[in-house]
Amino acid sequence: MQLYHHPYSLDSQKVRLALEERDIDYTSYHVNPITGKNMDSSFFRVNPSTKLPVFQNGEVIIFDTIEIIRYIERIAAVSSGGSNLTLSSQEVIDWMCKIQDWNPKYFTLSHVPDKYRLFVSKFIRRVVIARMAESPDLASSYHCKLRDEYETEEKLRNPEVLRRSKEHLVTLLDEADAKLGETSFLVGEDFTMADVMLVPVLARLELLDLQDEYIHCRPNVAEYWRMVKQRPSYKKVIGKYFNGWRKYKSLLKTWCFLKIRSFLRRY
Repeated sequence: MQLYHHPYSLDSQKVRLALEERDIDYTSYHVNPITGKNMDSSFFRVNPSTKLPVFQNGEVIIFDTIEIIRYIERIAAVSSGGSNLTLSSQEVIDWMCKIQDWNPKYFTLSHVPDKYRLFVSKFIRRVVIARMAESPDLASSYHCKLRDEYETEEKLRNPEVLRRSKEHLVTLLDEADAKLGETSFLVGEDFTMADVMLVPVLARLELLDLQDEYIHCRPNVAEYWRMVKQRPSYKKVIGKYFNGWRKYKSLLKTWCFLKIRSFLRRY
């Protein structure tokens, strides 16, 4: 089994947490979307959406995050002989869909300083143009991605788009806080795939230094966040890259790569 992903990708974190929680072996391939690696023609032909993660098991290729996680659950159930593991209940699935309905894209980008966000956006556009020249047969698809980049910038200038994203997030966290006032985890006393979906959302808020505004002000979510960060899966998938000083190392490494490639005009 192969997983094409990156630590920066929220959906990639969700899938990797599921793999670690179910103790599934897989081969990891990093595809950094900030440096435009997901635009390489070999990856683009398989996945024109360029979204991460992509999960492959033989001839089975899955792009949808929830579908990947449910597939992982079935693999784990078969591997265990079906005696120790059960598939997610409808309540867990409902929570998974509810969390996945919130798109972090505009919320995240709106909290990145303009200096860095605009530099990365310009770099990605140049990557797309370079890939378009290398693979003329994919020119129309690459042109769509180029248009998407410009549309993203337009939406970020629209306060209504940002307001809706924030309100959606606040509603989600309020519901989670109420539920966590009743149980240790989102669905009962056991860590489930619903928690796998929520943990990266909280990690993203901490990465953006928004924990006081969104996490600490909700006592049940705050206690839950303190607890789940102790799990081995969290430490391996998220903590390894973003806990404490590590987040500066991860981000600085990517920033230096972009600056050097831009200086050399190698896209």
